[in-house]
Amino acid sequence: MRLREVQVIEMFKHIQASLEAAPHLLRLGRLFSETVLIEIDGREYYLAFDKGHILSVTEGPSRKTPWRFALRTDAEALEKFWQARPEPGFHDIFGLVKTGRGRIDGDVLSLVKNLRFFKEVLSLARAEEELAA
Repeated sequence: MRLREVQVIEMFKHIQASLEAAPHLLRLGRLFSETVLIEIDGREYYLAFDKGHILSVTEGPSRKTPWRFALRTDAEALEKFWQARPEPGFHDIFGLVKTGRGRIDGDVLSLVKNLRFFKEVLSLARAEEELAA
């Protein structure tokens, strides 16, 4: 099954709500106020963060929306990343890059400075399944 555009937006909205219920992540991201581009099979999604909170999730493409860094991947890889127990190579954003299923562009220093926060935020989509497993 391929991720549809509606499912992706719903997943990002779920991540946004889960982040609000995770005080430890909000504490980690309190200095992170950037826009991040997530590109899935050429479809663009902009996550606007303000002091660790996701203010908005916007569909692209948009040449007017500035972003700090981008994670580019394919829908199948993202589905595997969001599984409750991802297989090796799909458990981490750098795993996606290493296996050739992802690419990181832009200000990598900004990503590295906020690496734990960003990686944990993206993995919030798998939290509910993990608890049920």
